[in-house]
Amino acid sequence: MGEQEQTEPVADDIEAVTRAVMTASRLLVAVSARSLATVEESITLPQFRMLVVLSTHGPSKLVALADHLGVQPSTAMRMVDRLIATGLMSRRTNPGNRRETVLSLTEEGGRVVQDVTARRRNEITAVLRRLEPAQRSALIEALDAFNAAGQEPAFDTGTPAPHPLGWSDPADGTR
Repeated sequence: MGEQEQTEPVADDIEAVTRAVMTASRLLVAVSARSLATVEESITLPQFRMLVVLSTHGPSKLVALADHLGVQPSTAMRMVDRLIATGLMSRRTNPGNRRETVLSLTEEGGRVVQDVTARRRNEITAVLRRLEPAQRSALIEALDAFNAAGQEPAFDTGTPAPHPLGWSDPADGTR
């Protein structure tokens, strides 16, 4: 009788992968917090997320903005009021429907998003430079698979001037 092939399943590595992704997530949150530190006194992380959504999707109505953030419109309104008071957002009447208001970034709000994003990108780049080229290639493959499994759209490298966060703006500018 010859050697039989082993039919036992390989140990499930989901827990090890989960721990590794959680650690990477913690690193990325720390990078995000450090990149936001220079404006932390004037805005919170949730408020910054609101600025990023407006930067990404363009001017928006309050309900659409709240939906993008996964918060109630009343919560979004409080955030909007604070960001308007700091000069990072503006509110104007929608010329197409005077009963609606449209929220948008001010020039300063756009600058804050760009500055914080640049700091985050630089810190992530510094971490990635510490990896060997083969490790970076493996990381690309692993993260592409992870993003696909999570149904996160891939970054479109064909876009001539991509958004600094990797998202594209809609053509109409309102949502």
